[in-house]
Amino acid sequence: MSPVNLRVVGLGTAVTVAVLLPLVATAGPTGEPVRPAGASAEGSEGAGSSGGDAKAGDLLEGLGLGSRTPASRTPASPTPASPSPATPPSPERVTHCGPELASPEGAEAQTCVLGEGPDVWARTYYRNATGRQLDAFLTLMGPGGRTVQVDCPVPAQDEPGTCETPRERARGAVTAYTAVAEFAGSGEGGSTPLLLRAGSNTADNEGS
Repeated sequence: MSPVNLRVVGLGTAVTVAVLLPLVATAGPTGEPVRPAGASAEGSEGAGSSGGDAKAGDLLEGLGLGSRTPASRTPASPTPASPSPATPPSPERVTHCGPELASPEGAEAQTCVLGEGPDVWARTYYRNATGRQLDAFLTLMGPGGRTVQVDCPVPAQDEPGTCETPRERARGAVTAYTAVAEFAGSGEGGSTPLLLRAGSNTADNEGS
């Protein structure tokens, strides 16, 4: 073969090789096209996306932001109640009474002066066995001529009862006060006979 023909054949072979090499480089062993580096198919993107979500979920849980079952909490111990302030003691009551007296008609009474703290008042204890209703007039007499009087109806029944004056602020010691109760028939006008008179100072006083 002449030198000219050899050059032509060599040039044709070089052109053929240059054309075939890119085709071989773009085909894989199985005939599937080889993708350039950095390119990814849609399926690959989907796999990468799911992997990213899983990692993100792990990260949120690690930060305490993910959905987790809340841990059980131990109930806090109740705060002990503050102790209530101590109740101040009640003031001592002082009682000065006269003797128990009775009338022939069946009226019985005992009259007292009572003191408690700053207060003072009179009280009479009675029993009416006369068979008729009576009126009781109870009077408390204190220093300076001050008097307090009340009227109490006494029913016609043989049951114990009491009648007392309102409390007032004492003006001095309880022993400076006296009380007297008078029992008379009810509704008989000014001519009502006095059946019984019982006072707090008709005998030696005893404090209790």
